[in-house]
Amino acid sequence: MRPFRVAICAATLAVAIGCDKSKPPEPPPPAPTAAASAPAPTRAAGSLAVSKPAPERVVAIGDLHGDLDATRRALRLAGAIDDKDAWIGGKLVVVQTGDLIDRGDDDRKVLDLFERLKTDAAKAGGEVVALVGNHEIMNGELDFRYVTRGAFSEFADVNPKDESIARAASRVEQPARGRAAAFLPGGPYAQILARRPVVARVGDSIFVHGGVLPKHVKAGLDGINEGTRKWLLGEARTLPKEITSEDGPLWTRMYSSAPGPSECATLDEALRALGAKRMVMGHTPQKPDISAACGEKAWRIDVGMSKYYAGNVQVLELRGDTVKVLKEGPAR
Repeated sequence: MRPFRVAICAATLAVAIGCDKSKPPEPPPPAPTAAASAPAPTRAAGSLAVSKPAPERVVAIGDLHGDLDATRRALRLAGAIDDKDAWIGGKLVVVQTGDLIDRGDDDRKVLDLFERLKTDAAKAGGEVVALVGNHEIMNGELDFRYVTRGAFSEFADVNPKDESIARAASRVEQPARGRAAAFLPGGPYAQILARRPVVARVGDSIFVHGGVLPKHVKAGLDGINEGTRKWLLGEARTLPKEITSEDGPLWTRMYSSAPGPSECATLDEALRALGAKRMVMGHTPQKPDISAACGEKAWRIDVGMSKYYAGNVQVLELRGDTVKVLKEGPAR
């Protein structure tokens, strides 16, 4: 179990503010191969309230980690925006699997772009579905280990109106206070994130940052989504236990590192319980390309597109049962 903690900064500002130095850093992902409690769910455990009927075309985008240039290139590759960032996707559905923030200077701009595109896409009959990743939750916990200097300064103008948020933000060093005010539960950017699910379904595909295990389905995905939403809004004191667990939907690498027969059998069980054909996930960088595993039932779409990882810009296109990797070519 990954313990839930609010990592308040008390260290000297260096390259970035180090939070809770006693905690080990996020572990590097394994080399990829080819091949308290949440509220009780209000629906059946195998159901998922955040479900969309299959559109003609879906494009899934993986981790972007505060890189506005890579974000724009991925959205253009998807056919979602033009070179002026205007929505041109029509009825296209874009799903982004979390971790828009951390590791890069542009995370506020990336968040703001996705929020605007959600509105613009809806007006055109399309949709942008952005999910919560583990880094979004870490920022709500004030775990700022992966925040850059530039990303701290981008939030310097955020001044909390809520006294409890103001008090909590005042406990971090000055350069981080605006960001703390933005992401603490109930803060303006936490409220934006609260509108994003942990797990969503579009057509026959399940989208999630890390992965959905059978025990998550049994616990109730609607309850996990709702419990996370309430925490981000400041309406719940604790996150669902699945969100803080090392094998939770935001943290597991069961399907995205090197799944063998046992892991693929677990995936089959989860998909059967959900009545879905495939699962699409980010979280674990795949090099050099988006990759499939478990008989193309697991699609791993984090290719490290950000400057931090210097990977390729790629997205995943789904048209019915046809799944295709769209490649732009090597990034910078």
